[in-house]
Amino acid sequence: MSYAVISIGNKQYRVREGEYLLVDRVPVAAGKTFTPDLVMVGGDGDPKLGTDLEGHQVTAKVAEHVLGKKVVIGKHRRRTGYKRRNGFRARLSRIEIEAIGSVRASRSRTTAKKDTGTAEKKTPAKKAATPRKTAAKRTAAAEKKTPARKSAPRKKKSEE
Repeated sequence: MSYAVISIGNKQYRVREGEYLLVDRVPVAAGKTFTPDLVMVGGDGDPKLGTDLEGHQVTAKVAEHVLGKKVVIGKHRRRTGYKRRNGFRARLSRIEIEAIGSVRASRSRTTAKKDTGTAEKKTPAKKAATPRKTAAKRTAAAEKKTPARKSAPRKKKSEE
């Protein structure tokens, strides 16, 4: 496929393989890859939308996290001497579109085999050694406890 429309941070971008984009900061570390939401794939014949996108994905790599250009906001009220200046720099991520295409079926089969194989070969983890009280320590601890005080039974008003 020659192009795709992806959605990142409630904005849509038309991308091609190898392109760099400046988008709102994504919660992925620099150098890591992720798969953004896919809206449309097109270029070779009819574009694919909605349910036709099953099996297609876009892989993007976060090149770096950067700050955008400074935007200066000025407030002014005439004839009163009121002036305020404030600045703002957007937090952005530069991403590179690595691949646009379909997910390989062979890849999903191999992961399925690995998952079933690991479930059968799974060995129980050894429990960490926890200190246990010996019989002597238990009896010593029981002797230290004072017995609960029993108060004299209350007399009913009718008995008095």
